[in-house]
Amino acid sequence: MTRERLSLYDTTLRDGQQTQGVQFSTDEKRQIASALDALGVDYIEGGWPGANPTDSAFFDAAPDTQARLTAFGMTKRAGMSAENDDVLAAVLNAGTKSVCIVGKAHDFHVKTALGITLEENTDNIAKSIAHLVAQGREALFDAEHFFDGYKANPDYALTTIRAAFDAGARWIVLCDTNGGTLPAELAEITRAVIEAGIPGDRLGIHTHDDTENAVACSLAAVDAGVRQIQGTLNGLGERCGNANLTTLIPILLLKEPYASRYEIGVTHDALRGLTRTSRMLDEILNRVPMKQAGFVGSSAFAHKAGLHASAIAKDPSTYEHIDPALVGNARIIPMSNQAGQSNLRKRLSDAGLAVEKGDPALGRILEVVKDREAQGYAYDTAQASFELLARDVMGQLPQLFEVERYRVTVERRRNAEGRMVSLSEAVVVVEVDGEKRLSVSESLDEDGADRGPVNALSKALVKDLGKYSSLLDDMRLVDFKVRITQGGTEATTRVIIDSEDGQGRRWSTVGVSANILDASFEALLDAIRWKLIRDRAQ
Repeated sequence: MTRERLSLYDTTLRDGQQTQGVQFSTDEKRQIASALDALGVDYIEGGWPGANPTDSAFFDAAPDTQARLTAFGMTKRAGMSAENDDVLAAVLNAGTKSVCIVGKAHDFHVKTALGITLEENTDNIAKSIAHLVAQGREALFDAEHFFDGYKANPDYALTTIRAAFDAGARWIVLCDTNGGTLPAELAEITRAVIEAGIPGDRLGIHTHDDTENAVACSLAAVDAGVRQIQGTLNGLGERCGNANLTTLIPILLLKEPYASRYEIGVTHDALRGLTRTSRMLDEILNRVPMKQAGFVGSSAFAHKAGLHASAIAKDPSTYEHIDPALVGNARIIPMSNQAGQSNLRKRLSDAGLAVEKGDPALGRILEVVKDREAQGYAYDTAQASFELLARDVMGQLPQLFEVERYRVTVERRRNAEGRMVSLSEAVVVVEVDGEKRLSVSESLDEDGADRGPVNALSKALVKDLGKYSSLLDDMRLVDFKVRITQGGTEATTRVIIDSEDGQGRRWSTVGVSANILDASFEALLDAIRWKLIRDRAQ
């Protein structure tokens, strides 16, 4: 059976940039565009040229991509010709082969937001699209608030998109701008649009996730006949976000009936880079990846219950809907005081520690885990610390270096401007190959901002570890979580640290103490030791 082509349109660099707290630099936009192009999307919407300096600079030195780079703008304003509209001119001057412009499809917004007549709005749409086509550009029309507009006044909503279609738009994109339409209703309206004369292979879908149905609505639109899907990496976007392409892409490639009915530009080889691409975006945004994210989350293929782990060891399909390697992810068997020997043996095997069934070491490890979790440790998330614990119990923990002592001081003092500022200084003494080394670091970054005592400790610890220092150059701490596990004056503090390196590996470590700095230092030590062992530093 011949598969139909679905077009993937990414709007991370435009709609994704409207996420609260997100602002890409021009270099970051180029980096993301390159990753999207490598993934295999068909369109990359680069932003709105003329709307801000970053977007304008991006188009001034546009990256060379196989995907069609697309500039975004809006229809011409009423009372002005398309040829003389400076906003429309800025979009055309970006020089992209494809141009997407947004226009109102809801009569309420035309009258209330624009303050013009319905006829004027329709005229603006038609003449703007015709102008783009006359300039030799592929034109896309984003029908803003289309589904709400259709529910309020179906005749007028259809009139707006028919005007764009008749003027030569290649794609008419139906937008659920407020994100409130549910899948069944959205599919019904989409079918009505096709029945009204707009072919499905000229229709796209743009959904928002305000009811957490953006992916489901996008698939419902495909089922109804649309052949372009718009979305963003990691579901970035206004308010609750847009349809998540890191979810949609593997569904379209791996899940039936989509995998056998449709073809997309993303190959199975490129799909194996999906998790890395998702985490790259989070790193750019300095955000912690969502562990429970489908397909790419670190917990997407984690199996904590002993019953699950036992079945997984026999056949992974018992509790996994796909092989995690298909999307570049990995299976995790967490350890906790609920774990049985099936979990334990699988987790040890993943760490390269082969233990036969019935080995007394299994019982010893479980006892240590349960005892330490009673003290406040948590190994279901801190996989790297668990591996070090197991190696220690089994007598397979290399002694790469020893910490002789460390000290952290925090002081408040006035800076050159007369403001009181904090400054932390850490001193760490380690022994490597029989030689003692002393390192001192401050908590100030290159901009003079104070990053706190834990930052100073981290820098001092990795500053001089002799032959091991170069192996830590690409390591960075990406998350730091603190929890008080007991109340009162005898409170115990648990610290979880997430680390990452240049190979795309991510690992978690735990430390527990009545003193937050001691707990942090313990977790830092585990993070460094795990990486050195995994890099075969011994």
